[in-house]
Amino acid sequence: MESKIAIIGLGYVGLPLAILCHQKGFDVLGIDIDDSKILALNKGHSYLSDLSDDEIKEVVQSPLFNYSNDYSLLRGVETIVICVPTPLINHSEPNLSFLKNTFHSMIPHLQKEQLIVVESSTYPGTTEEVLKPLIENAGWEIGDNLFLGYSPERIDPGNKKYSLENIPKVISGVTSQCLERLTEVYQKLFHELVPVKNTRIAEMTKIVENTQRFINISFMNELSQISHHLQVDIWDVIKAASTKPYGFTPYYPGPGIGGHCIPVDPLYLKWKADELKINTEFINLAKKINDNQPEYIVKRVLDIIGKKVGNVLVIGLSYKKDINDMRESAAIPVFQTLMERGVKVDYHDPFLKQIELNNQVYKHRILSAKMIADYDCVVILTEHTNIDYELIKQEAKIIFDTRNIYNENEPHIFKL
Repeated sequence: MESKIAIIGLGYVGLPLAILCHQKGFDVLGIDIDDSKILALNKGHSYLSDLSDDEIKEVVQSPLFNYSNDYSLLRGVETIVICVPTPLINHSEPNLSFLKNTFHSMIPHLQKEQLIVVESSTYPGTTEEVLKPLIENAGWEIGDNLFLGYSPERIDPGNKKYSLENIPKVISGVTSQCLERLTEVYQKLFHELVPVKNTRIAEMTKIVENTQRFINISFMNELSQISHHLQVDIWDVIKAASTKPYGFTPYYPGPGIGGHCIPVDPLYLKWKADELKINTEFINLAKKINDNQPEYIVKRVLDIIGKKVGNVLVIGLSYKKDINDMRESAAIPVFQTLMERGVKVDYHDPFLKQIELNNQVYKHRILSAKMIADYDCVVILTEHTNIDYELIKQEAKIIFDTRNIYNENEPHIFKL
């Protein structure tokens, strides 16, 4: 009989993981309180750009792939993996309400010998200080009749090179028995497991990975501003510096850092450090640079077009290329700030046909030669691969390229 696994939270992390579990022969139960996701799955529709409708239809037609908003169904599974969001409150304090509510909903239906794995990103100590007591207060003995582990999600939406299963997977358990159980399950899913001593190390690992990237990209954004004033092409500098075979790792500037992990995870650590009265100077400075980058982009655009009132076409609103995820996207404050400055702004993004900002609906515009030529400036914010950049180059009056799409030295192309 197939081992039964439940995935709670069928979003950008949970749904791909549920499909991987199904592909590896598990009997899968997906749980999500968002009825729109359940409805989409019922219709065989994908709500993630990484997954096609055909891929969804294939799995939902299987008797070994079920989904619901009913937590009582957890009584029939052996492993429960939690992939719910952990956002920030007011951009500063970790919001664990989704995680806590999941545990409160799950605990009445737990059965002996079940394994619970948390994949949601969070600050070091969450599993031991917050989640473990919730289970123990319900009468369970972790490591004896119930097992609890933490394994930070590592997923890069839109990345075709590194799939979910071939990215090394960090795993940890509250006890050695918990880690042993987690290993038994995850070795069937992932090519390489990286066991660590405890859940705090696993939690900190994810935070360090993303904090390092956050600081380095912010540093490159600062260097791009300095390079602009020095009349130096920062992209050429990075390319040349990358030829050094040791000591230099290339990071790239842009309109700002977006997504649900990189700009958020460092602030989990900052919050915990603040609680311990430890100053986080690097994180604070990187956050300041990143927060100011959209304003810098807007200033450059207005300086380039030479007038306060104009019309601008923005290319790309998602936080990274080839996905439909707008969470923490730096393109959004650029879009909004341009409008606040009196600029008429439209956008083209094949992954986001319609968006809603401040109760106002905006629709993506289809590119054409005439349409492009009507704008004072085209601003490239997200470098989707399925965009006709040659058409833009030929027809645009002015291009402000924040993603190094164009290498040509042409008078109408301005680079970050």
